[in-house]
Order: sequence, then C-alpha cells, then structure tokens
Amino acid sequence: MNRPPIDVAPWPPQDETDADNSPFSPSSSTEQVGLVTGWRLAVALPVHTYMPVGLHGLPDTFDYRLPLNLTNGDAEQNLVGCRVRVTMGRRELIGVVLHQSPLAQAGGLAADQLKLILEVIDTQPILPADIRTLLIWAAQYYHYPLGEVIAAALPALLRQGRPLDLLERYWRIVPEEIPVWTRRQSRQQQAYEALALYQQHGASEATLLLMGIDKATLKALETKQLIVSFQQPRQSRMEPITLAELPLTPSAGQQAAIEAIRKCLGRFEPVLLEGLTGSGKTEVYLQVMETVLAQGGQVLVLVPEIGLTPQTVNRFRARFKGHIVQLHSAMTDLARMQSWTAIAEGEAAILIGTRSAVFAPMPRLQLIVVDEEHDLSYKQQEGFRYHARDVALRRGQMAQCPVILGTATPSLESLHAARHGKRLHLQLTERAGEARQAALQVLDLRGKTRTNGLSQPLIQAIGDTLAEGNQVLVFLNRRGYAPVLLCESCGWQADCPRCDAHLTVHQIPLHLHCHHCDYQNRLPLACPACGSANLAPTGNGTARVEEALREQFADVPIRRVDRDTTGRKDAWESIYEQAHQDQPLILLGTQMLAKGHHFPYVTLVAVLDIDGSFLSADYRAAERAAQLLMQVAGRAGRAHRAGRVLIQTYQPDNPLLQTLIQQGYGNFALDLLQARQLAALPPYRHAMLLRAEAAEAAVTQHCLQYAVKQFRAQAGSHLTEIWGPVPAPMEKRAGVFRGHVLIFCQQRKLLHQLAGQWWRDLQKSPERRGVRLSLDIDPMELD
Repeated sequence: MNRPPIDVAPWPPQDETDADNSPFSPSSSTEQVGLVTGWRLAVALPVHTYMPVGLHGLPDTFDYRLPLNLTNGDAEQNLVGCRVRVTMGRRELIGVVLHQSPLAQAGGLAADQLKLILEVIDTQPILPADIRTLLIWAAQYYHYPLGEVIAAALPALLRQGRPLDLLERYWRIVPEEIPVWTRRQSRQQQAYEALALYQQHGASEATLLLMGIDKATLKALETKQLIVSFQQPRQSRMEPITLAELPLTPSAGQQAAIEAIRKCLGRFEPVLLEGLTGSGKTEVYLQVMETVLAQGGQVLVLVPEIGLTPQTVNRFRARFKGHIVQLHSAMTDLARMQSWTAIAEGEAAILIGTRSAVFAPMPRLQLIVVDEEHDLSYKQQEGFRYHARDVALRRGQMAQCPVILGTATPSLESLHAARHGKRLHLQLTERAGEARQAALQVLDLRGKTRTNGLSQPLIQAIGDTLAEGNQVLVFLNRRGYAPVLLCESCGWQADCPRCDAHLTVHQIPLHLHCHHCDYQNRLPLACPACGSANLAPTGNGTARVEEALREQFADVPIRRVDRDTTGRKDAWESIYEQAHQDQPLILLGTQMLAKGHHFPYVTLVAVLDIDGSFLSADYRAAERAAQLLMQVAGRAGRAHRAGRVLIQTYQPDNPLLQTLIQQGYGNFALDLLQARQLAALPPYRHAMLLRAEAAEAAVTQHCLQYAVKQFRAQAGSHLTEIWGPVPAPMEKRAGVFRGHVLIFCQQRKLLHQLAGQWWRDLQKSPERRGVRLSLDIDPMELD
C-alpha cells in the first residue's frame, strides 16, 4: 500500500556520525598540568542549562579531560554511552558520555584548561547507540536540555552512580527446623516444599515470584525462622517465552486485524487499532506478540496508568510463560533498576510500563503497543514535557517495527493521520463473545431533586440492578467529600490562599484540602467573615456519594476507587478480586475506573455529572469529555449480560452529547475534526505553548509580552499566529501567578526552527529574572 510519508517529527539524526564531528568546551579550569594525554569527553549532565550546539554537533554538553590512568591502561577504550563522575562548580554530578575525541584534536578550549573526569563508572555503555539517538532527538524536538532528558530516561539508582552489577536476593530453607503445618498454612507449605528443591544453592526471588510464591509468604516463613535470605551477584539468564495457555479463537474482525499487523512485522508501520470497549483489542495484541516472541524478538507495551499495569501483567502472564517485567513509578528504585537491566540485557522479552518505559533499552525490539493511545497520561505535564505515544512512533521508526495504537476512542490527531493515509486504520466493530454494546440513556435533572448527587430514577435503577445479582459502577470525577465549604448565612466560601480554587472538604481525617497545590487546613468552627456556625459542605465528591449509597444500600459492599483509596500496596489487586466475584457490588470512583479495566459483572454504569466536562476554554475539552464518557460506558455489559449507561445531566439537549449518544464516537470525532479545520486548530496546525509563572501577575505578563515581541521579530514574514499573552485558566496556583502564550504554525519544521534560537535566547534575557518559563511542544492542556 502506498501511503504518504510518516510525519513523526523534524530533523531526526541519521546516524551516530552526524553528531560526532568535534568537541565544544564550556567547562574549564585554570589547573595547569604537564604533559597532557588522554581523551576529550563531551558529557551530558543533569543540569537545566541550555548551551549552544558545539563543534561536535551536540547541544547542552560539557567537555572534560580523561587521563589515561582512568582507562585501566586501555588507550583505545570507547566510553560513549558510559557514565562518569565529574565536578561542576562545587557539586559532583553523574553524566553520560556522548562523544569522545583525542585531546590533540583542534577546537574548543586547550586540553590543559579542561576539568578532569573524577571516575569512570561503566566499562560498557549503559545507553546503546539507538537510545542515545532517540534521546538526542527528543531533546531537540521538545527543546529541553539534553542532560535532563537523559536523566529522565534512567532509573534513579543509575542516576546516582550505582553500578550495574546488582546483588539479587535468594532464599533457602533452614535444614535444622522441621515445620508443622496447619490447614490454613497451605501456601506457606507449598512455598517451603518448592524451596526444598533448591536447597543446594537456593532459589532467586525472581524465580519464586514466577512460580506464584509471593513476598508476603516468604516473609512469613522468614519470621518463623524456617527460611533465610541472602544476596549474591545477579546471574544473566535468557529465558525463552512459551505459551502458558492456548490463544482464544478470534472473531473474523480480530483475525483480519491480526493478519494485517503480522504483515507489517519487520518494518515501521503505525497501526491505529480502533475497537469498541470489550471488542478484544488485547487478544489482537497477544496473538501478534506470539509471532514476535517466537522469532526471538522483544515487545514494549505502554499503558497509561499504574493501576492498569497489574491487570495487564496478569493477563500477559496468563498467556505467556517467561520473563515479563514492568516499569512504573510505584516500584522501588531497586525493582525498577532490576527490570531495566533485565530488558536492556535481553533477558526479558516483554516490558510493560507507563510512559517513561518508552526509553528503556531493548536490543531485540520488534513490536511496540500503546494501549489507550488517546489517554492524557501519556503526556508528561511537568519538566521534560514529552508525549510517550509520539516518542513511541519515533522509536518504532528507528527500530523499523510496527507501532500499534490501540483505543476505543482515538485521539483526533490519530484519526486525522489515519484519514490522510499515515496510519494503517484497523477497526473492531463487534464486542468479543456474547457481549453487547451498552445502551446510553439520559436522565434529565431539570426540576428534579437529588440526594447527594443521586436522582430518584437513578437510585431505583441501581437497586433493580443489585437485586438481579449484578454489579454497578458509579462514576464521578471529583474526589473528596464536598468541593466547597459554604457559609449559609453570608455566602463565604473556603478558598485556597495559594490558588484560585476552592478547598475540598475531606472527612477521613476531617480537613480542608486543595487538590491543586496540596495546601491543607482544619475546618473552621465558625465563618471567618460573619462568625456564623452555619457552615455546610456543598456539592458532592466521591466520599459523600459513598455515604449516600451506604444509606440506600446498606447490605451491598461498596468499593470507592480514587487517589485517596488506591495509594496502598495491592489496593488494585483487592478491587479486581472483589469485582470478579459474581456477587452484587457497587464500584464508585473517578476516571481511574474508566481506563481499560475489565469488570465482567457490571451491567449498569451511572454517570453522575458530565455537564462540566463539556464546558471549558480548552479547545480539547469536548474531545476529552467524550473519550472519558465512552470509556466509562464501556465498563458495562462486557460479559454475557446486557449493559446500560445512565447519564445525569441538566443539559439533555446539548448537541455534542446528543451526537455522541445517537451516532457514536466516530461521527462525533468527525464533527470535531471539521470544527478544528474551520478554526485552523491542531491537528490542522501545529502548536507550542509558552508558560510563565512569577510571584506577581505583572511580572508574568511583562515577561510573556517580551517573549512575544522577540518571537515576532524572529518569525518575520513567516505565517504564524500568536494567542496571548493571557492569564492561565487558573491564574494563581501554589502562590504564583501563571500566564501563557499559544503559538500556531502550519509547518511543523518551521515552527521548530523558529522556536530553537528564540527559546534559548529567552533563557538568558534579563526579562525572565524571577520568572519560571517552560515550553510545551504539542500541548495537550491549556492549564
């Protein structure tokens, strides 16, 4: 099939030699030495400093001198990709070598003016050439310091200089002890008997975990002094992947998608796999992965949320027997390091992780899967503001492997690319097995009373569903007890002193909490404005709705799922276990419940408040609201039981909502694309967002006005459009005043060329003193 060129991003480095010409030397010392021998190393350091592109073609690197005595006598040792310890000012930092050249080579500072390398940490590169190239591209594309981009891609222990020769925990039994087991200790007995088979050398903890023996069981046996643990250097082992269970029989649509993707193996091909919730996209992933794994390849699977990772890992482990690792922020630093090392050395064949996993080295990468590709969680919103989906596309292009973008509600960018032939668009239009698409119905709240957010028709529907032995999912994207504390006498509201936002009332423990800056305070006994004691929590959060549901359905278990209840370890596993029991249950939560979870016995989804989601100054608000609504609606009727969705609203005639309900997400998205085209908004133009924040609003606005003036001078007659400067939708947040400027351009490459020098010059301008600036390429939010 002939398709237009894939528009991934501008100026990809072609190979390692493009960046290896000659060095640039901003770091220096007046230290005088005698005979100067050794190497000149260009080192990327984790400092937020923008340096010009040097003679070697790399920006934001610093030159240091490596004497030959640090190479263990190996005069030809190549340290590119290795970590070194250096000094910068009074600090010692860990950096990564990106270029190496003889000291005698001309250019930059004289050799005897360069600071010395303190320590060479690695003898072999920890970052292979393909990952270095990807990180250099990411730093250029997102206009972020290269050293900090590299630091963001490394596990914390590697950033701290920890050596790669990790110790691994092993377990063995204590032969002197003779255990006596009770019936309640069957799991401990099984673990003990399994360990007895490894008595001579012990069994690694990783091996025991693969056998289904959890850490809690091992700890319990250790407490009883029946087993002991010890550490020894980790053994590199290649574990073949085999099938643990036979694949399911695919539907006709699934089989067509599987065959189409298999034909793409061995070359770069972005594949938009659009399928209804419950249509079996994961089964398509698994069967394509089976082909890749049989060929000895590796697979990278990205998921948007940590909460989805255990479910995905369990699904994949049920299908494949072998070394599957995961990477996400809830893991300990040591566990992340071990997973990163296992996948980098080729021991593990499958990596499942959140957005930062896109940078993990994988020497045999043959397939990338981005599940729920539309999800906003793939975009980093602080610091290095990369989009993992877009980086995955670039990585797939470099590795010459297909990238599957799976979703039930594609982003408008992906749909636009598919319509223009830049994505292979595959669709699954039927739910797997006997499952049927849930019917959507509006509950008109106009003139109706509600009990803590629940209308009487909704209460009746929940009761009927539970009486039938089914489960209910109640969705409200607002955690806490109540969003506002209000004085009924004078109208005073409890506001955050650091943000333009109300304080949310929480009950356990009882306090006021700002969800934007984390400010917390106790509830006042009386109104600070009038002294009245008539203070009332107003509005509904998940905790208050939970209270109302318990009053209505006292005999039914209720599981609340939000950030306040899922922080403890194994919280998600407990939720899944209860939701997979064929018993009445109410699941209540925020958008954490909407993302890809499989709840087979949920037949009713109740959406308490959707109106506010469609009302926002952000042009992406309607798209995100529709995606969220369709995703949460997809939790109903996923097995053989029919499902329905009830949507409470004060605006039942909202044309966007009606289009979504009556014509589905596909037609809704096409209408939005037409509106975006008329307004010349992304994806029909490319954008970047300049954010600024300072202690005073006037300082923020002055800096942004200066930035706009400088950009106009840089752009000249080129066709660009600038919106702003304007205050951010929440101008005051965490004690600072925020504003932004949105810049559009028809050509992606031109936008980056204009931004490059302008952004670097802006960092040095006196107008930015006291102002924190950030540049967001392809912004997803206008917060």
